Amino acid sequence: MVESAETGTFAKAVGDLKKLLGDSGWKEGSDVAMYLDDPRGRFKGRSNLVALPKNVSEVSEIVKICSEYKLPLIPYGGGTGVVAGQLSIDNSDLVVVSLERMNKVREISAENSTLVAEAGCILANLKAAAQEKGLIFPLGMASEGSCRIGGNLATNAGGIQVLRHGNARDLCVGIEAVLPDGSIFSELAPLRKNNTGYDLRHLLIGSEGTLGIITAATLTLKPVPQETVTLFAAIQSPSTAVNLLGKLRNDLGDSVDAIELMSDLGIQLVNRHLADTVFPLGETSPWYLLIEFCGSTGLREEVEQAIMRHFESGIISDVVIAESEAQRLALWRLREETPEANRREGAICSSDTSVPIGRIEEFIARVGANLEAIQPGLRVNSYGHIGDGNIHHNVFPPEGTSKADYVEQSPDNIEAVRMAINEATNDCNGSISAEHGIGRLKTNDLSRFADPAKLSVMKKIKKALDPDNIMNPGALFDR
Repeated sequence: MVESAETGTFAKAVGDLKKLLGDSGWKEGSDVAMYLDDPRGRFKGRSNLVALPKNVSEVSEIVKICSEYKLPLIPYGGGTGVVAGQLSIDNSDLVVVSLERMNKVREISAENSTLVAEAGCILANLKAAAQEKGLIFPLGMASEGSCRIGGNLATNAGGIQVLRHGNARDLCVGIEAVLPDGSIFSELAPLRKNNTGYDLRHLLIGSEGTLGIITAATLTLKPVPQETVTLFAAIQSPSTAVNLLGKLRNDLGDSVDAIELMSDLGIQLVNRHLADTVFPLGETSPWYLLIEFCGSTGLREEVEQAIMRHFESGIISDVVIAESEAQRLALWRLREETPEANRREGAICSSDTSVPIGRIEEFIARVGANLEAIQPGLRVNSYGHIGDGNIHHNVFPPEGTSKADYVEQSPDNIEAVRMAINEATNDCNGSISAEHGIGRLKTNDLSRFADPAKLSVMKKIKKALDPDNIMNPGALFDR
């Protein structure tokens, strides 16, 4: 048990850490406030010290000191996580280990189509480095200007290009990490085949810092597409969207790079709350798709021919194809500003779950019915990544009621809404976390909905690798 921050074991550990890191390698007091914020304002983190290592050797020594004193630590990337995985909510006597100074791109290999980046490298900077070499790193998300690749891997981040390129896990071929005893695991060689037993890379990816601290990774790069085609189409239902996706993949193969489902309510909210957004079609529709295709020269003509066939058959009721990069960005803004519009409208719940693609329409209907049973008049903006079944539901109070008033008047409904979405997810054979992880927000959900055998094995692995539970305690598992 760690003693108080003023005396005893914690103070001794802090003294050792400060000596190791030097004056520029740590923060305390009011300087740690920025590391304790939750992006959605639901939690407030606690910590008396933030360590700022500059290389993997310092991370190793930090972990060794924490292991010696049995002092808890939390790895910290860009702070963009929304399930409190990077925040200690109930204990200040721990160390936040921020990787922000480990932000270099160590190597880019055109021959291997790989890039080696340190964990603190901001995703947008990493992507820019790849583009300078005529390649792309196809992991795209709204937070890419601030999230860091170590956090992306620790949570197995998804995003808009999962359909074609996979999650963060699928884009990583090598990893470097510090394990709970302070040892350094380094397997950064750009190997496509490495069949030498347990794959520790995949064990660490998605573990949310509970098994070690990812310090660097070897990432897969892809060629820059010669042509990109972006369109916005009106459709009648989510099942129409799934049907159209299947037809487009038959028509155009894997050139479907992203396909995003949006509701009419969602578009209304973006246009209501965000300036300079424009609805691009002549008439409204219950649902819309934002689709982007990437491929070789001549792709636009193939896309136009396919879309015309599906327009004439009635699957698509209206469509606009971007004629310039400015128009493309304007279409994408309707999707990328959706989370901010949801926040401004006063969402009382923002979900992140996934279901099999063939059950998306059933899933959306079940959520609607469950919410109606809680309280008639609740509004829901359902939208997301149709190609991987990751549909987000943002729920709002009835029209005319503010979020603050609703929370005060019906506080129990907030958790009821969240669980109603989880129940609908489970009923559709889905996952209660699609791309954001478990963190501390969903530990009880994981205990309730996870396969018992899987949960048992996960806990045994955690106990075997981290017997003193110093690595991000409280994340993933309820106490």
